[in-house]
Amino acid sequence: MQLRYNYRVYPTPGQRIALARAFGCARVVFNDGLRARLDAREQGLPHLSDAELSKRVITQAKATSERAWLDEVSAVVLQQALADLNAAYRNFFASIRGDRTGRKVGLPRFRSRKDNRQAIRFTRNARFRVLDNGRLRLPKIGEVRVHWSRPLPSAPSSVTVIRDAAGRYFASFVVETGQEEMLPTLDCEVGIDLGLTHFAVLPDGTKVTAPRFLRRAVRRLKRLQRALSRKQKGSANRKKAAIKVARAHGRVADSRRDWQHKLSTAIIRDNQAVYVEDLCVAGLARTRLAKSVHDAGWAAFTAMLEYKAQRYGRRFARVDRFLPSTRMCSDCGRINQKMALDVRAWHCPCGSTHDRDLNAAINVLAAGRAESLNDRGAHVRPAPAPAARKEAVTHLDAALTALSVEGISAL
Repeated sequence: MQLRYNYRVYPTPGQRIALARAFGCARVVFNDGLRARLDAREQGLPHLSDAELSKRVITQAKATSERAWLDEVSAVVLQQALADLNAAYRNFFASIRGDRTGRKVGLPRFRSRKDNRQAIRFTRNARFRVLDNGRLRLPKIGEVRVHWSRPLPSAPSSVTVIRDAAGRYFASFVVETGQEEMLPTLDCEVGIDLGLTHFAVLPDGTKVTAPRFLRRAVRRLKRLQRALSRKQKGSANRKKAAIKVARAHGRVADSRRDWQHKLSTAIIRDNQAVYVEDLCVAGLARTRLAKSVHDAGWAAFTAMLEYKAQRYGRRFARVDRFLPSTRMCSDCGRINQKMALDVRAWHCPCGSTHDRDLNAAINVLAAGRAESLNDRGAHVRPAPAPAARKEAVTHLDAALTALSVEGISAL
């Protein structure tokens, strides 16, 4: 499978100028290609092909005085910018046809030089190299110093140079991994109930407390954002204050990502199969709990579990989001009334007493196992539950009354 390995890079002042020039050229080519296709659509002309678009906004544009400076950067950077535009259009058309799962994808939008994130991509055609001295050689940029936190498992097929909102630079390599990373087979399976008070609850009773990185940094962020709001718009001091805010948010995101990587790796290493609920994070992020939901980062955590399971030979599955895992008794299967969030424990008429989160984790594990044995993907019926006494009584008079409407004898 293909993976990305990210490393911090430290370009010199001259290399930062060259990178800014490359960011700008890639952005201009992307916007020119998008404008050409929008104009063709407004004029009723056929959709421009990828080859025709590349010829118009790169090859022919370099021959003009308005775009002659495109020749100052690597041609691969410009071609990859158009490749991103073509991929965005393909995703848009696939979303319209219904071939793409998930939320609907809109038309590509113009890129701005004020965007917080700028990126360019080099492929093997650009002949970038990782030198013996540990530096990264990029065409028309130079040898950039890289902080190698870990070695690359194989030769990279491409590298993306990224500048984030805090002014930091990163090199993201795409590498291929083989079968040598497969972990030995285990007999353990786990279902995970994700929450806000406890980030993850496992069926064996393990409860992982939510670290709440954003909540812990809220005082510092509030102070920095207040200082930013007092600065005059367009001033140099406002830019410096904005960088300080971005760095503070970057530390929060880095801490959360590092913690989630460690937790997801431990879960994948100790279990052969992992099952989680298919939560609607986008919907939960529109409620009064939006800040806590974003602070938890459930979507990023489940994505880590999914790709690590594929990487290390484990099984990962998502349980139906409409499964009543919280209010379904894990002993008898009875589905009880809806409960408020402040109800952390409840009693079932069968005599069982359940912890809300632990019961949900047990039900997620049971549903995941049921789906793994369902090789044809059919709907799995819930376990039989004892009916209430009033539901088990047959009222003959009521049946006769209902059938007499249609004129059919009940006997």
